[in-house]
Amino acid sequence: MRKLCRFLKKKFHLEHWRIIAAFMMLYDAAAVLFSYFFTLWIRFDCRFSYIPADCLEAFCRFAPIYAAGCLVIFWCFRLYLSIWEYASVPELLRIAGAWAVSIVFHVVGITVLFMRMPLFYYIGGAILELLLITAIRFSYRFILLIRSRRARSDGARSRVMIVGAGSAGQFILHDIARSSKMGDRVLCIIDDNPNKWGRYLDGVPIVGGREDILSNVERFHIEKIYVAIPSADPKELRDVLNICKESGCELRNLPGMYQFMSGAVRVSALREVAIEDLLGRDPIHVETQEIYAFLEGRVILVTGGGGSIGSELCRQIAGHAPKKLIIFDIYENNAYEIEQELKRERLNLDFVVEIGSVRDTRRVNQIFEKYHPDIVFHAAAHKHVPLMEGSPCEAIKNNVLGTYKTAYAAMTHGCRRFVLVSTDKAVNPTNIMGASKRMCEMIIQAFDRKLREHREAELPELRSHGEDYLSRHLESVLPLDDDAVRTEFVAVRFGNVLGSNGSVIPLFKKMIARGGPVEVTHKDIIRYFMTIPEAVSLILQAGTYAHGGEIFVLDMGEPMKIDTLARNLIKLSGLRPDEDIKIVYTGLRPGEKLYEEKLMAEEGLSTTPNKLIHIGKPIGFDEDEFLNRLPALMDAAYANDESIRTMVKEMVSTYHPAGERETVAAN
Repeated sequence: MRKLCRFLKKKFHLEHWRIIAAFMMLYDAAAVLFSYFFTLWIRFDCRFSYIPADCLEAFCRFAPIYAAGCLVIFWCFRLYLSIWEYASVPELLRIAGAWAVSIVFHVVGITVLFMRMPLFYYIGGAILELLLITAIRFSYRFILLIRSRRARSDGARSRVMIVGAGSAGQFILHDIARSSKMGDRVLCIIDDNPNKWGRYLDGVPIVGGREDILSNVERFHIEKIYVAIPSADPKELRDVLNICKESGCELRNLPGMYQFMSGAVRVSALREVAIEDLLGRDPIHVETQEIYAFLEGRVILVTGGGGSIGSELCRQIAGHAPKKLIIFDIYENNAYEIEQELKRERLNLDFVVEIGSVRDTRRVNQIFEKYHPDIVFHAAAHKHVPLMEGSPCEAIKNNVLGTYKTAYAAMTHGCRRFVLVSTDKAVNPTNIMGASKRMCEMIIQAFDRKLREHREAELPELRSHGEDYLSRHLESVLPLDDDAVRTEFVAVRFGNVLGSNGSVIPLFKKMIARGGPVEVTHKDIIRYFMTIPEAVSLILQAGTYAHGGEIFVLDMGEPMKIDTLARNLIKLSGLRPDEDIKIVYTGLRPGEKLYEEKLMAEEGLSTTPNKLIHIGKPIGFDEDEFLNRLPALMDAAYANDESIRTMVKEMVSTYHPAGERETVAAN
């Protein structure tokens, strides 16, 4: 019985809009009849007794036919299916079309079936009908607009400035106007086009160009600034945002043309202005077809796949149809997060997450033997400079020995390409982390040289656990003939990535959130910056250019002062540096230098098809001596020998520890 009741209730339940549509139909029927009768009454001096009997009879007999016909016409034009809260030009056009058809129907119908009516009857009735059927529909939106404005005026209202009087700005303005819950009130608009100054957009004054932003913020007591110029180039947008951040207002930005073209121009599409918006360089573009051809149908291994760079590598690789993706990481929490994300967003992706360390030779070889990856992106590394200064042996174990063991496994299992993710800190390193990454690059160069000269057997085995896996499998697995596929070893070097684990951006935001102070190591320290997706897309494209032995250098644009970056973040938070939030300078940390270099002085640059990717000419070194020293370096690292820095300095000629530089400078 209950099921029957629920069925009947569901079957005969009328939604609210259907009830409204029924009332609208009754109204329309009454409105169209009233229009012509009222016009007929006016035509004959507003006296019912003066209306000729034949005209009155013709109207009365045609009235039910016309009312029914209008309802059919209006239904065909979907006038009862629109959401009138958002009525706009398309709805007005449909009303006009329905009205025009109904007028033709009325004129032809009453004239042919009954008699020719007075001309004023046709014209006046048509005009009054249009007014009545239009007014009732748009009055609903007008009433809602008035109610929402009153509601916002009664409560707290944020005073808003919109930058951009184009289509995107108009859409944002409309979205604010029709939302009763937003609590925003647009008081002025800024646009650089002088032709628009002094005019109004939907009742809001356009008060000037970008140079007038700060004066009008003060004049109108603005609290929020919405930047809606998606077509602006990066430098122009940076200039506007730099002015806006000086205002102390909450600042939001429509990221780009994608939101405009996709129709997502809403206040919800606006996001907080991020520091990368202030970098002021062109967005980085890559040739996706080259990357697709490089990755499609391949088995790909990403070491450190749960980290900030590694996880973004996994995301972008997943979009290029790999045969299988293996995510390898020692930190299970990060690995779990990227696993769940890919399960949720890449339903057709064949991927697996494996937990383990690149320092574990047996585990690394187990992964290669199980999956036989075609391409390896080696992103696993310790990257934190001060922490590695305090634990230098860990930097060597993980970065140097982990890279060597992974590269050796790639070679012995016939991997086609091995891409090392390096850093600009490898250039003239002053810290053990940078020196360890330079050693990783040297390992890549040594492997490439040995493979090219068919001297693979001279590569030493590094067996920290006493295993004899490689020597037992080397001859049977390693391709030794000229026609066999050999591993191409390359490195990709770039600077800091915004928002990565250990980046200064999240750290500064936490300092600002707790009220300061913001700690900057040195007023003049500068760094190169790039967003994580940009860096990873260039890593992938650099991988397509590889032939073996190259060190690819990514163009990071102009460097940025960390002090400037900290001040911009404070301003973007609506606060004032040195007043609301103090900035203190703590001094350079161990192993830190004022600036990072992208190339060593001895390296030259050659170009690639992508102007943002360059190839550094590798610095020559004695590969045999370097490789022969690695076993002793491994023993010292696992023995936690405090003299490890001295050994690294003997192997990396460009490594000059920060303390040593200071001593030399003092002398």
